[in-house]
Parts: sequence; structure tokens; C-alpha cells
Amino acid sequence: MWDGPTGELTYSGLKVVELAEGLQGEIVGKLLADQGAEVIKVEPPDGSAGRHVGPYADGHDGDPDFSLHFWTYNTGKRSVVIDSATDEGRVRRASLIADADVLITSAGPRDLAGQGIDLEELVARQPELIALSVSPFGLTGPWADRHTSDLVALAAGGILMSCGYDDHSIPPVRPGGNQAFQMAASFGHSGLLLALIERQHTGRGQVVDVSMHEAVAVSGELANPYWFYPRVLLERQTCRHAQPSPTQPALFECADGVQVYFALILSDARTWQTLVAWLASVGLDLDLGDEKYLSLAYRQEHFSHIQTIMESFFLIQDSATVYREAQQRGLPLGPVLAPEQLLEDEHLRERGYFVPVEMPGGERHLFPGAPFRFSFGTGAPAAPPRLGAHTSELLGEEAGAVV
Repeated sequence: MWDGPTGELTYSGLKVVELAEGLQGEIVGKLLADQGAEVIKVEPPDGSAGRHVGPYADGHDGDPDFSLHFWTYNTGKRSVVIDSATDEGRVRRASLIADADVLITSAGPRDLAGQGIDLEELVARQPELIALSVSPFGLTGPWADRHTSDLVALAAGGILMSCGYDDHSIPPVRPGGNQAFQMAASFGHSGLLLALIERQHTGRGQVVDVSMHEAVAVSGELANPYWFYPRVLLERQTCRHAQPSPTQPALFECADGVQVYFALILSDARTWQTLVAWLASVGLDLDLGDEKYLSLAYRQEHFSHIQTIMESFFLIQDSATVYREAQQRGLPLGPVLAPEQLLEDEHLRERGYFVPVEMPGGERHLFPGAPFRFSFGTGAPAAPPRLGAHTSELLGEEAGAVV
């Protein structure tokens, strides 16, 4: 939601009704709200599922208005409480949708039908409505009514098999960050924007059917082309891209105990010469400056020797020093940071990435900023809503009433 020149919250004119309980739909709504759309989140009387996911702000355990999970994915939205299990509630819900540009759902077709929602019928009745479905497996097909989770989606979509360690006796390891939900939301957001552009030209809305399963399946990076063409399978590797055969390790520990990621791309002659010059600057080039190392085949044959020198090289320097020096030399190296360290990241701080947001109670908390930067009108997160905070304003009911 953009904080306009007057300092008051303003809307872009795009009205969105969000019925999504799934995180993949909530993220799309958040992206739209952060950029100025009026996103109305329809919640059941006890609040959406995300409000009951911890952790909670200090001293508010179990309070649906203080779930940090809910705060993260629902900035800038407006909350309306409707009991959609009742006829009156469905009438109220229909009145909101009738005035909307966009409807966001995240359930499969059977669950939507159980809620009394038919997306094709809605669009037929409201020709300008864009109904975005970001569901686990899409609105059609034999798996359309199956449920999912982030881990299930990554496993079923093929990505999980590429995530883990060199030791293949250890099962695959799920990457953090709700990656499957984020991927589905990204495709959902893109599909919605394309549908909005189409509507500008034709005046017609449509159903946009995004499958979380397909979003993950198409994001398998090297796995798909390796299988489609040379018909070989990738093997997962510790903190490296999965490849058909093992590649050289890329994590190195520094003197301060921090590990840095540096992929030794031996095939690149320029990178190799730059690396040797860097080693020579601290007297650790040893025999690597010999002409025989200009041969890629020789470097590959003697990689274990190169690896040993590199391990010693990093152990005598702190991570900040090697990060700065590598970047100055044009080498792709970076420290492995914990998420909480990003709050002190000088680059993010300089760009104003973390934004202080004033909450309904008056306190201020830092939130991640919008992932987009524009020349003008750029968005920023606003406070996530208290449960039912906008019911009275939008439905003409007493605040907090269940309709």
C-alpha cells in the first residue's frame, strides 16, 4: 500500500478480494497490497489459518492479531470477517466480489465448490473479473483435489531430489523459506498482471489457473535439460548446483569461523589467473604460477592440491577481508550469512530495504520492503490488519460482527 504525498494511505484503483487460505495466494495478495491495490481479505470468524501459526509478538502467544507469520504475508490488506458457511455470509461475500477487479483463491475445485464458489460462473456473470486461482495442483487433472505443503510440493515437483549433501546416505533436505509457495505466488502474480494487461485491450476478464505443482516442476533448473537431452540424472551436492557427477567443493572456512562460498571455476583462464595473482599477494601461490597450470587438464588433474592451498588461504584471513578483496578482483565470493545478520547488512540498509511500519497499537516494527523498485510511485508495506478491522467499514455492520 503506497504512502502517498499527503502521508495518507492511498489506493491504485485496483480492488482485490482475497479468499485464499493457502500461503501461495496470500503472497500474491501481499505483493498487490504493497504496491497500492486495495486487497480485502475475507476471513472466517476465528481468523484465517495463518493467524494461528506462531511465533507471536512478545507477550501475545496465541493472539490471532499478533502472529508474526500472518504479519509477514498480509501487510497492507484490509480484513473482513464473514461466516461463509451461512447463506447471509455468502450473500455478503458475493457483494464484495461483485465490486472487485480481481478475486484470489488458493483451494482446489472440490473445496471451492464446497464453499459455493464457481470461478467460471463468476467470470461469466462479471465479464471484467479476473479470477486468479493459485491452487496446489491446478483446477483440472487427476490430482486437482489433492492437498499439499511446501515440502510435499518440492518433493512432487522434483526439486527436493536435488537438495542436500554429498553423502547420499542422507535423505534430501528441504530448503527453507517456503520456496514452493513463493514460486507459485511468483507465477500467480505474473499471470495476474498479464491478465490485467489483456483486460486493458479487450475489456474482458478471465480465470487464471496457476498450479503450484507445475510452478515447482518448471523450476528444476538443470535437472530437466540434463534428463531431456543426454538422459542423465543429477546428483545433489553440498552447497553446490546438482550435477551428473561431483564437482569441487565451494565452501571455505575463514579465520573468524565464517564460511564463504567461492566456486572454483577452473575452466575459465581469466578467473584462474586472477585467483593466482590474489594468492601471490599473500605469498600463497606456491607452484600455482607455473606455466603447466595454464592447462585446464593439468588443473583438473591436480585439483586436490589446489583445494588444499585454497583452504589454507582462507583460514589465515577473516571473511570480511576476503569478501571485499574478491569483489574488488571481480571474483564471485560471498559469506554465508544467517538470516538475522541481514538486518545489519550495509547494502540493504543503504537501500532502505527494511521499512519501519506503524502497527495498529502505535508500536513500530521493521518489515521487509517491496521487492520492486520503480522511478515513481514505488510501494511499501503497511500494517497487517487486525482481525475484522474493516468489517464495519466495508459491509456496514457493527465492527467485529460475523456476517
